[in-house]
Amino acid sequence: MRRLAVAIALALLGARGFLGAQPLPAAPSPLIAIKAARMFDERSDKTTPNAVLLVEGSKILDAGSGLAIPAGAVVVDLGDATLLPGFIDSHMHLTEEAGEDYVYSFFEGLRRTVAESALRAGANAKKLLEAGFTTVRNVGAYDDLDVGLRNAIAKGYVAGPRMLVSRYPLGSIGGHCDRTGFPPNTFGPEWGPEKGKVAGADQARQAVRLQVKYGADVIKMCVSGGVLSLGDEVSVSQMTDEEIAAAVDEAHRLGKKTAAHAHGDLAARAAVKAGIDSIEHGSFMTDETLSLMKAKGTYLVPTLLVGDWVTRPEAKLPPNVAAKAKAAVSVRSDMFRRAQRIGVKIAFGTDAPFSYGIQAREFGLMVGLGMTPAAALRSAGPAAADLLGLSHLIGTLEKGKEADIVAVPGDPLADIHATEKVLFVMKGGKIVRQPPR
Repeated sequence: MRRLAVAIALALLGARGFLGAQPLPAAPSPLIAIKAARMFDERSDKTTPNAVLLVEGSKILDAGSGLAIPAGAVVVDLGDATLLPGFIDSHMHLTEEAGEDYVYSFFEGLRRTVAESALRAGANAKKLLEAGFTTVRNVGAYDDLDVGLRNAIAKGYVAGPRMLVSRYPLGSIGGHCDRTGFPPNTFGPEWGPEKGKVAGADQARQAVRLQVKYGADVIKMCVSGGVLSLGDEVSVSQMTDEEIAAAVDEAHRLGKKTAAHAHGDLAARAAVKAGIDSIEHGSFMTDETLSLMKAKGTYLVPTLLVGDWVTRPEAKLPPNVAAKAKAAVSVRSDMFRRAQRIGVKIAFGTDAPFSYGIQAREFGLMVGLGMTPAAALRSAGPAAADLLGLSHLIGTLEKGKEADIVAVPGDPLADIHATEKVLFVMKGGKIVRQPPR
């Protein structure tokens, strides 16, 4: 019956020409000229005065200082503002939303249907886009919510950032990315490779192939313990070196980049040796591992914001989770400073699936730990675009790139917290947010 239905649908589509139902050609998009007092130049780490961006369709037609504005262009004058490329969050979980109370949030999540979770994710995506984040790498989701959200955004059903998704994260049985801390069969049968849980190198390869088969753009793996999981230690290694190497090799063979959740030093080092593209968190990493990352060109995605969130005095966490959070955050700031000193490549990522709209606070945390405002801005622009493999499309305000544009008041090089006050957002040539007239 399913085959018959598909055949009938295709026949009807083919008959549309005879029925006079051909779609009308879309009207050409008007040329848009965006003006502001300045524009951030990622090459010089300075701002260009009297900035003008010309946008045609989804692309930047031209960018520069004092460009002539063609007759008939729609002019958007933002005044004393700075133009920036759309922010890129390299570590996000748009299909989740953490609450103030860990236990309450967990059980509320169990009570939601997949449909309700999908609708919540769409609302989260809209808020994040309006805060200036035009692209995200979503590293871990269940029930194919991330695949569905990515596709819905791409088709224009809902507003949200451009998404790269990982589907189920790979990890060891009983590890950070498994359902730990509960009696057997609480959640039904144990997960296997289709849902990312592996035992041995062969299953790691199979898990990669299954994630890609069902829509993954990137492969995420949990190589060490984590903070918010109930049944593991935060810094211990969980995947074997052989499992990590097999997963990275298989992902790269299939043309997919890889990301490793790793708080622990030995786990992170094994992932770096295997050729991982980025280490997420990296709290306990030593100079030896950071130097290896520098040598191999591995990115660090530090996720400072989530660390601040889980260690707030008012956070209601189980005692063992609170202890893990305190341990990780107590060393992450020193690790981040050392990573900068050694010269590790750093890409912006928050791991902050809460209070959607505040994720730009990560910039201020980075600057507070010694990063220059220009370097922080680059981490969410060209650096993140390079990590995601999208440098040809996004990350800079240049001719031919996608018109992903953010404007903030004043000069973020003088006050990085201006990034938290976004007043204009354009994604792919479409205005998402602009100041009231």
